[in-house]
Amino acid sequence: MNNENYWLCWLKAAGVRAVKTVAQTAIATIGTAAVLGEVNWVAVLSASALAGVLSMLTSLAGLPEVDG
Repeated sequence: MNNENYWLCWLKAAGVRAVKTVAQTAIATIGTAAVLGEVNWVAVLSASALAGVLSMLTSLAGLPEVDG
């Protein structure tokens, strides 16, 4: 697999993982906040964005979906 193709595959796989992580974090944060009585949307967005960044950084260690 050539280098450009590898990075395109990696970016797609890492992006899919990051989007799933952001969604899961948002759902968990909204659910927890709803139980407490008020959803702080700034906290939901910041926690979700941070989770997405951390997911991308974790993907740098390697993705089993991407050969190479």
